[in-house]
Amino acid sequence: MTDPTATDRTTPLPHVVTLGTAGGPRWWDRPDGTSRSGISTAVVVGDAVYLVDCGQGTGRQLARAGLRMDQVRGLFLTHLHSDHVVDLPSLLLFGQFERKDPALPPIAVHGPGGRGALPPVSAHATTTPRPVAPANPTPGTVDLVQQLCAAYATDINDRVFDSLTRPPSDHFDVHDIALPAGIGFNPNGEVAPEMEPFDVYRDDDVEVTATLVAHPPMAPAFAFRFDTPYGSVTVSGDTAPCANLERLAGGTDLLLHEVIDLDLIARRYTDTAMLNATMDHHRRAHTTARQAGAIAERAGARALALHHLVPADAPHASWFAACETFGGPLYVPDDLDVIPFATAPAAIAGEVLR
Repeated sequence: MTDPTATDRTTPLPHVVTLGTAGGPRWWDRPDGTSRSGISTAVVVGDAVYLVDCGQGTGRQLARAGLRMDQVRGLFLTHLHSDHVVDLPSLLLFGQFERKDPALPPIAVHGPGGRGALPPVSAHATTTPRPVAPANPTPGTVDLVQQLCAAYATDINDRVFDSLTRPPSDHFDVHDIALPAGIGFNPNGEVAPEMEPFDVYRDDDVEVTATLVAHPPMAPAFAFRFDTPYGSVTVSGDTAPCANLERLAGGTDLLLHEVIDLDLIARRYTDTAMLNATMDHHRRAHTTARQAGAIAERAGARALALHHLVPADAPHASWFAACETFGGPLYVPDDLDVIPFATAPAAIAGEVLR
């Protein structure tokens, strides 16, 4: 990585921009008329940008943050739920027009491989559902991108043949994250066996490590840690409390952790079967504010920011319980807030709960 002593002192400290802070496959409007965009985080190190997830509105939010597609070096997908990847088509199809320099290397895309098996049917089911796309019902990241490009082939070929644009494959270098051998991963059993973090990506400015986290039945699901010469940031992805995440986040300067208010989200369902099945999922696959604070405390994180808020229209008071279990600075950022994560950070934007 780059020697920090050789960096221009006018260069901003490494920071994250919370492009979108909402979790869940919904459009969220708050009582004050504002809304939160879908979950996506930009890790900014010097002039380089690394995206974690691409929820609803990511491309637009990237531009609003003053960040350019030609700065993006990597896209890291924590898992393949729609609220984390729904803007992937727009990045594939629109992003090429923002990357005008043909000498730019392609953006490295790293995400989960195929699940390998359909998830179990909910205990609340009265019939067995029919799978969508039974020939390949649980595609991984590489297959997802290939199938998206196939779905948009009319558009892509029109622009390649008529306008001489370059296809998405020239702009994106897509990889399924290979799991370390022998860890005992089972998509319908042990989705997050205890393991050591492992390397996913590195360049001159950042080292990215990952670990499996507990978000059943979605599997594999990852958390990512970005280490720079100045400090580190860890992004939880979607997970229940998980020892692997605490190990990955050990001593991190900033932990961005997902959070859910179980009582508030339960009120959003009117169908009893869906309510019971969905709440079973939320309880085993997500983290409350109190739990997130305890995770950050045990990991020795210097600061904690809560995002992937579910429900995203909840009042800030919904997340105050994290203060009871975490002794450091706690933030609930809005979209487009900037949070430095250098070891001696400057003032941090967003509402500070402590």
